[in-house]
Amino acid sequence: MQLLPKLPNTFPIIFLLLLTSSAGNSSLQIEPYKGSFNKGIAAYKSGDFATALKEWKPLAEQGHVKAQSNLGAMYAEGQGVTQDYKAALKWFTPAAEQGDAIAQHNLGFMYLEGHGVTQDNKAALKWYKLAADQGYAKAQHNLGQMYNEGKGVTRDYKAALKWYTLAAEQGFAEAQINLGVLYESVTQDYKASLKWYRLAAEQGFAEAQNSLGVMYTQGLGVTQDYKAALKWYKLAADQGNDKAQNNFGVMYLQGLGVNQNYKASLKWFKLAAIQGYVEAQYNQGLMYYKGEGVTQDYKAAIKWFMLAAEQGYAVAQHSLGVMYLQGLGVTQDTARAYMWWDIAASQGHKNADDLRSRVEKLMASADLSKAQELIRECVAKNYKDC
Repeated sequence: MQLLPKLPNTFPIIFLLLLTSSAGNSSLQIEPYKGSFNKGIAAYKSGDFATALKEWKPLAEQGHVKAQSNLGAMYAEGQGVTQDYKAALKWFTPAAEQGDAIAQHNLGFMYLEGHGVTQDNKAALKWYKLAADQGYAKAQHNLGQMYNEGKGVTRDYKAALKWYTLAAEQGFAEAQINLGVLYESVTQDYKASLKWYRLAAEQGFAEAQNSLGVMYTQGLGVTQDYKAALKWYKLAADQGNDKAQNNFGVMYLQGLGVNQNYKASLKWFKLAAIQGYVEAQYNQGLMYYKGEGVTQDYKAAIKWFMLAAEQGYAVAQHSLGVMYLQGLGVTQDTARAYMWWDIAASQGHKNADDLRSRVEKLMASADLSKAQELIRECVAKNYKDC
């Protein structure tokens, strides 16, 4: 079992309303309509979306940039109206063209996801850049994402670092997390990574708390400190973060910073496993296989190994091969053991490759042919129901 520090990079779904003059470009506010616009704000905040729409739509039709942007957000989210991305696009576009940063950001997201318009990474990049240049943190973060992933532009980690930093310095936690990942995995500046993870973790973001726990566990950028790691894992695990739940389980399993406790370990593995976290599923299976913290139960072990194997986890596929060869929790089946070892070996699992080669020499030609057919069927089914 190992701790997995890496975090996924994600584009947040955000359609924000301009509810104050500080959002977007305040110079674009059309003062003669301020009363009606503010009535819309009050109605929206009270949950009276119908009145907000009534106040804002005439303003939007007359070119009021904030009303246009807000109307777009309401159509995008389906607030007071049926969700309608084309209508959202209709209103975001003129507001964005007038220079409103939030509308530009939201329009970029629409193009990125293909909501109401043909998906277009280059158009998304254009609108994010316009909003980012105005200092809008969410757009700066998403622009960093596009450079980080090479969407609509050549992948450029330096540009990603620049835009993440600008957003992170404004306190935008998602940018702080991704900046931490970038420093950890690309530049391997662990002290910088630790700094940004900590800032997001202190805002209560579970992904950052988990990553901070990993840094303390492995002594990256900081003196190794299992108790500090436990603290951060627990904060994230209590929020339901599956990686932290798994990592917290590993700490109990190995007695790192805490007394070894198999039952506690099993508890946390299960919480992560039922969320579909593949390593926790495997770890749960391994505890049933060994009878650690629970009565030894090979059928339960098979269940959890299978769930992990179906997600393509080579370690679980290797273990399933062993179970089938020995008939533990399943009917003994050498052909199916060979199948799982072959699938795991195709992903680079050396032990599975060795076992496959050894058992192949002992198999009759008919059994080997059966195994090859099972492999074709299992791969075609994407490892499901094999």
